[in-house]
Parts: sequence; C-alpha cells; structure tokens
Amino acid sequence: MIAIADCNSFYCSCEKLFRPDLIGKPVVVLSNNDGCIVSRTDEAKKLGIDMAVPYFQCKDIMLQHGVTTFSSNYHLYGDMSQRVMNTFRDIMGEETVEVYSVDEAFINFNHVPEADYYSRALHLKLTTEQNTGIPICVGIAPNKLLSKLANKLAKKDKAKSKGVYVLGNMNQVNEALMNFPIGDLWGIGRRYEAKLLGFGIQTAWQFRNLPKEWVRKNFGGVVGERLWRQLHGESISEMNDPLISKKQILTSRMFGRPVTSITEIEEAIATYIARAAEKLRRQNDATADLTVFLLYRNTNLPKGQYGTLSSYRSIILPNPTSDTIELTKVGKSLARTIFFSGRSYIKGGIMFQKIVPDINIQGNLFHPEINLNKLLMSAIDNINSSQGPDTITVGAAGKSKTWKMRQEMRSPLYTTRWDALPLVH
Repeated sequence: MIAIADCNSFYCSCEKLFRPDLIGKPVVVLSNNDGCIVSRTDEAKKLGIDMAVPYFQCKDIMLQHGVTTFSSNYHLYGDMSQRVMNTFRDIMGEETVEVYSVDEAFINFNHVPEADYYSRALHLKLTTEQNTGIPICVGIAPNKLLSKLANKLAKKDKAKSKGVYVLGNMNQVNEALMNFPIGDLWGIGRRYEAKLLGFGIQTAWQFRNLPKEWVRKNFGGVVGERLWRQLHGESISEMNDPLISKKQILTSRMFGRPVTSITEIEEAIATYIARAAEKLRRQNDATADLTVFLLYRNTNLPKGQYGTLSSYRSIILPNPTSDTIELTKVGKSLARTIFFSGRSYIKGGIMFQKIVPDINIQGNLFHPEINLNKLLMSAIDNINSSQGPDTITVGAAGKSKTWKMRQEMRSPLYTTRWDALPLVH
C-alpha cells in the first residue's frame, strides 16, 4: 500500500500561517511577475477563480470580494516544505518517504497493519498540522495512481473524510472509480481527456473496463496500458529512492520588464550563477560545464502576433568548480557573446549539466587560491544561511536589480531572515 500526503493549497497555506486574520477568507498566490494564479484557497475557488488564469482577467472580481493576493515567496515555501517533509520522515521513517514535489510526498505503508491504515494516516495528518501549521490530506491505495485518486476524494469533502481516504481493497477501488471524472485522473491531460470524451468515456470506471488492446492502440501505447493496469490494482511504479544529488541544476527567471542593457544582463546571469553554485555546494558537488541562455522577443512577426526566440552558449570548464566568483567570470563572458544590442530580452538563465562530486576535484599546487576560495564560499554560505538569502552577494550581481521579476505583493521572509521574524503581541 502507498499513501500520498499532499498539502492543501500549499502556497496559500504558507501565507495564512503567518496571517491568522486570513483564516476563512479567500486568498490567492500569483506566479512569477505576478502573472497568473497558481494557488487558491477553498474560499477563492467558490468565487469561481480558476487556476492558471491571468491575474488581470479576474482582478475586478477579486477586488469586489476582498480577495487577498500575494506574490510568490519561494524562500518561504521552500523552507516550509522542508519542515513538512522532515515531519513525514520523523513519523513514518526516513526510508519510507519519497518526496514527489514541493507540497506532496509518497509514503510506503507496507509496514503498517491493514487495520491501522486510517488511524496512522490521521495521526500523520494531525501531527504534521500541529508541528508545521500546514494542513494536509492523505490518500492510501494499492499503487501511486490510486493513492492520488484517494487523495482527491479526501479533499472533495474534508469534513466527512477528516482529510484521510483509504482504498484498502479492490471493492473500494471499483466503487470509487464509478463516478470519478476521467479528466481528474492522474496522467490524463486535456488532449487525452477530450479524446476519451469523444469516445463516450466519462469516468475512470469506463476507462478501466475497456479492452487492454484498445487502450494500447488508441491511448499512448505502453503509457496508456500502464495507467489501465494501475486502475486494476497493479503496482507498476514502486517507491523510488530519494534523490540525494541533482544531476542537473537550472536557474532562470522572467525579467520584471524587457531588458536591453548588457550590464543588466550580466547582473542577472551573475545572480542566477550565485544561486545555482550555492545549490552545488549544498550537495558537495561541482560543475564541469556552464550554459548561459537568453530569451528575446521576435520582432519579425506580423503585427498583432507575439513570439520569442532564444540564444545560448555552453562551455566545458578546464576544472570542475563550485566557486561563485570563478563561475561568474565565465558566465559574464558567455553572456556577452550571445547579447545583441537592439534586442528586447524577457528572460535569462544558466544551467549546469556535467555535475561531479567535489571530492573528485584535483588540487593544484601552483594555485593555492582555489582552497582559499573554497573557504570563502563556505563562509558566505554560512552567513547567508543564518542571516538570510543574499546577505552577501558578488558585486557583479548588482545592487538595485531593477530587472528582477515583479513581486509587488510578496510577504516577508518570515522563516529565513532575522529582520522578518513575525512579532507576537
């Protein structure tokens, strides 16, 4: 048996945790540059505010109903996510938890007696909410697909389910599939939903009862068959070992406004390199390559049409490194080779693809500053960790950063900056 523990409206829950005056009120969180809605409370959903809708399209109804709006606060969400996941590990055991995303994790329940599924899941829910303040729902079933389905059922009527739903046997599974909309099934995108509805298949139960050969032929081959088999209770995808080190690190952001200056492009690239290099050092790795890329507006399209083009440049480094200063020098050089005056750039980013353990980096007798820089990077990381992000940055990253993405309604960094600690009166 596999459970999935999923935080409810996670971004909004993080914001409400430090704003108890918002309990029971509609709240939404916006995407980068305050563009689209990416998280909504139940109260906001009841107003008809949909996910991924541009902010400007529903701004009037939000003002009319007093919806509180926040810009994304990724430092806060990342820190709260880590606290939630650590709580899962403390309760269920380190080896049982597979983090799936920032707000959900699969948990192996094979060691839990069948009679204790519900009580153990309820204990997990209540303890997590008590320890972190983040509400969650738990779904338990024979495989990952069905556990996601059970989780949706737990969220559908939280008062009745108490946030926990168990599909402990195939009779319960089949009953749940009867009226479950095919479009709500994990793995069914809009294109496949439209195709299945065209065949008259509206529920997960109808899909389950299709001939396997028909599914394989008409629904994505092996992928469709895997989904069909999981609806029959087969455990196709087992629990995965936690990913200790990222095999690739990419850092990019949309700019808050079109950028036309090479100076601002260099500042952005330096900022992204600093963040990515810190992630490298956190997992005791180094990179043997660096890619810089920029997106700009395509001005050759007919009037009224909009599109983007990209340019990039990669380099293999002479020696693997996680040194922010060294990487920044290379990154600025690459940025200058792909920058063209007159272009209106809307996004930039950097990527490390050839990541190796830093223990494999060969020392250099003739360049002792390599070791000194490593100590410097360690000191900077310690200060930024204790005093807050960007307390110390490289000068190349700039100070004003007027190109940064818009976050006009961002909440304070309550859990990661001393000067933003909430006050209790």
